[in-house]
Amino acid sequence: MDDILIGKGSGEVHLLPRYANRHGLIAGATGTGKSVSLMLLAEGFSRLGVPVFLADVKGDLAGLSQPGTAGAKLQSRIDSLGIDWSPAASPVVFWDIYGDAGHPIRTTVSEMGPTLLARLLELTDIQAGVLEVVFKAADDNGLLLLDSKDLRALLAWAGDNARELSQQYGRISTPSLTAVQRALLQLEQAGGDRFFGEPALDLADFMRQDLSGRGIVNILAVDQLILKPRLYTTFLLWMLSELFEKLPEVGDLERPKLVFFFDEAHLLFDDAPAALRQRVEQVVRLIRSKGVGVYFCSQNPDDLPDVILGQMGNRIQHALRAFTPRDQKAVKAAAETFAPNPAINVAEAISQLGVGEALASTLQDGGVPQPVQRVLVCPPQCRLGAISDEERAAVRARSPVGARYDTPVDRESAFEMLAARAAEVAAAAPATKAASAKGKAAAPAAEGPGWLGTARDMLFGTGRRQGMLEAMGKSTARRIGNQIANAVVRGVLGSISRGR
Repeated sequence: MDDILIGKGSGEVHLLPRYANRHGLIAGATGTGKSVSLMLLAEGFSRLGVPVFLADVKGDLAGLSQPGTAGAKLQSRIDSLGIDWSPAASPVVFWDIYGDAGHPIRTTVSEMGPTLLARLLELTDIQAGVLEVVFKAADDNGLLLLDSKDLRALLAWAGDNARELSQQYGRISTPSLTAVQRALLQLEQAGGDRFFGEPALDLADFMRQDLSGRGIVNILAVDQLILKPRLYTTFLLWMLSELFEKLPEVGDLERPKLVFFFDEAHLLFDDAPAALRQRVEQVVRLIRSKGVGVYFCSQNPDDLPDVILGQMGNRIQHALRAFTPRDQKAVKAAAETFAPNPAINVAEAISQLGVGEALASTLQDGGVPQPVQRVLVCPPQCRLGAISDEERAAVRARSPVGARYDTPVDRESAFEMLAARAAEVAAAAPATKAASAKGKAAAPAAEGPGWLGTARDMLFGTGRRQGMLEAMGKSTARRIGNQIANAVVRGVLGSISRGR
């Protein structure tokens, strides 16, 4: 099979592998079949030898790991389409940030970087600036940031040395530093600290094939993670950024090196600052030259900025219900994004599509968009639905990467290094104090007793009593000061009187 058959209507719609890195969009209202289309594409790419990454929000995408069953309803669709269909599972690796439903995914605080970490912690611009300074200080002082306790120790160290750091890097205000510490505490209490640590994810493990040459489908369980939208979107943004920065330029390949599905895409752009939006737009625009295709899944096409929407060359649009003015606007916007087909009123068709139907358009020879077609979407060969805990455990047990990621590693980093420095200072403190006390005790003895010492004390004073010279100096200074003050007051009052 050289391409992926999406569906049939008056004609067929195929997704061509050599244009799969031109990105894509799967849109439609809840319950209209977006998940089925996503599974169809995922297993299609896997058969072509292309690794896939996707986030499983509802738990039903895990069905890719099990062969399907042709019930009466499914068999009816197969007959209507006139296609050859046989049940088949895809090679799957399960992942989970929390480590419960799959292998743990971790990265280090240093790899996350201050920009994405500031978004994750929901910091203000000023607080994000403080975080930038702290990261720079860590680099200059050789402090390795791996997990959240490293960052917490670094923030405490920055607070203790705020004056010195402010002189070198810019002002570090105590309230801003405290706010960053509180935000980190909230993240830890929400379980987000499990995301930081080692062994850190090697993205090469997402880009594997099984022994038969099929691409591995990497499924991230996010049924709990989606309850923390900032953590969810920041993690996916980090993945995209890592792919963009680490993969070499390859141009247009016969098939992508990886296909990345970004579900619930609207969360990515909700309340995103302008700088972050620009970063996403840059990555999406340029990452195709690294051999990566990005497919967004959302309810409405207008959930995506126009700049990104314009990059989506392959589109599957399921039904949208125009019950409100916003819905009507969304339908109109979705219709305008397709290559026109005189035989179809796209705006009307979007509202009339049934479950499992879609309007589809893909890039064909020369990168030209195919005129939009109304199609009945082909059923995937995998199970349509969730899997049991036993089935998940069996898939996880035969995973090729489990031994590498299931056991955490805690090596020496900023936390241990700062703790060692504090211990050295504490150990040296008694010796320093004793030497200081010895020096003070030796000073009077060096001066020696007798009338010479007494005369010196009378003239110059002691620590508890002022001497004659000091008393005379103060008296003279007070007298001169009073004269000057009186002269100034007289001058001021005189000028006022003259003014009157």
